[in-house]
Amino acid sequence: MNIAPSKGGFAARLTTAPVDIRAAQRLRHQAFRGGEGLDCDPYDEACVHLLVEDRADGRLLACARVKVIETQTDLQACYSAQRYNLANLADFGAPLLELGRFCALPHPKSTDILRTAWGHLTQTVDAKGIGLIFGCASFVGNNPELHAPVLQYLRSHSQGPAQLRILPKSTHATPLPLGPDAPREALGAMPPLLRSYLAMGGWVSDHAVRDYDLDTLHVFTALEVAKIPAARARALRAIAAAG
Repeated sequence: MNIAPSKGGFAARLTTAPVDIRAAQRLRHQAFRGGEGLDCDPYDEACVHLLVEDRADGRLLACARVKVIETQTDLQACYSAQRYNLANLADFGAPLLELGRFCALPHPKSTDILRTAWGHLTQTVDAKGIGLIFGCASFVGNNPELHAPVLQYLRSHSQGPAQLRILPKSTHATPLPLGPDAPREALGAMPPLLRSYLAMGGWVSDHAVRDYDLDTLHVFTALEVAKIPAARARALRAIAAAG
């Protein structure tokens, strides 16, 4: 297990231990489905799991799946590729990292929890020479009309470069809608993980996908590591090195 120093009393680590994966699956079920149970699928065995815990009592506060993508076979087999056409990422020129199934318990220091997660990921990004981080950022409720202000904002302000365009694949894909630009309303309703991607220079697909199993709507979200603002990159490395 690889333990990172804390940010605000929290610590992150990567693990493949079955007991830790079970804990992550319980947290995911609580976050995505509600109540007790296990949210699990075959991708769990193919990934390393990121856990963010309270240093005081060891309580699991957030988790995610992490998968380093180094070959075209890896890319085609990853979770996101089952829902999005990632052909334009195949020749990116550096290893990729898929961050999936991220969730966190409600907490008054939720921002520090998210920063701890990103800080620890920075270690993997640097060690593996990752060029792009990607995943599916989810909204609660799969009806696009529920999230219209955010989706309209994303279409107007957060599209990626044409050469990396993510193409539709799922039969449940829906284009991001046109509409009035309401940045304040959009940012207020945006999921924290998506907001953090965009704050670092990330971008999204031009369409969303309905997930009827989890009753969520998600957009493909990507972050080119070389384009992260220098000050933000230094801050993340400082979180990982502190303690």
